[in-house]
Order: sequence, then C-alpha cells, then structure tokens
Amino acid sequence: MSREEAEAVLGHEISHVANGDMVTLALIQGVVNTFVIFFAKLFGILVDRILLKNDERNGPGIGAFVAEIIAQLVLGVLASMIVMWFSRQREFRADAGGASLAGRNKMIAALERLKINHEQVTLPEKMAAFGISGGTSFSRLFMAHPPLDERIAALREGR
Repeated sequence: MSREEAEAVLGHEISHVANGDMVTLALIQGVVNTFVIFFAKLFGILVDRILLKNDERNGPGIGAFVAEIIAQLVLGVLASMIVMWFSRQREFRADAGGASLAGRNKMIAALERLKINHEQVTLPEKMAAFGISGGTSFSRLFMAHPPLDERIAALREGR
C-alpha cells in the first residue's frame, strides 16, 4: 500500500476504536446470547410440559433437555446473523470515519487495493464467510465485513 492508502486504513481502525466497536459488539453478542439461552430454556419447558405432558415431579425430562439443545442451535444461528449484520454496519461507519480522517479518495484507494489483493487469493469455500470480498447470498448473512464493492460504492455515494 502507498502511504496515503495506509493513512486511510489507520483512519478506519482509529474509527473502530473511537466508536467503541469491539466493546459494543461484545455487549451485543452477550445480550443476544442471553436471549438465546432464555428462549431455548422456555422452549424446552414448553415441550416437556405441553407435548410430553411431564408434570415435573421428578424434574424436567430428557425431552426438555433435547428440545433446549435444538432450540439453542437454531436460535444461535439466527443470533449470529444479527451480530454479523451489526458488524457489517460498523464497517461502513469505520470506512466513513477513515474517509473523514484521511480523505475519501484515500479510503477508496485503500479499499480498491485490498480488492486487488483479495481477488488474487481465493479462500476455501468453508472460509468464505470470513472474507471481505463477497459470497453467496446465504453466506453473506454470516459475513463480518460487507463485500469491498459495496464499501467502495457507499463511499462514492457519500454514505
């Protein structure tokens, strides 16, 4: 990267720090996980009492445990989608912050440089969600970073 592109990347990262993105993301993850556990527990109790007609004289049955685990898995996947959506939004904000600190053209140039570098390296299919260069419509739900083309377009549009 050129000096100007590196300045934009540093501006982007400083924006993450200034916005408290990591703390906020950890808090959101914790709150979402709390809801997952609460609703999974509730689902397990409902399955045990209503469907399996367990009156709890001997405590919750195996049905409650199995239903709770299944609910945790399903709700955990949905929770991950919510957290990753927030993560993608914070990337757009950090790009805007980097553009305001270093200049819009420098930030666009830095993202275009990243795009050139990432087009040369293809991630294995199972790792695509961890990349920053795209993916299928379903895998995009689990991406922590929006595709570089979308980030560049947002900066060009002034978002």
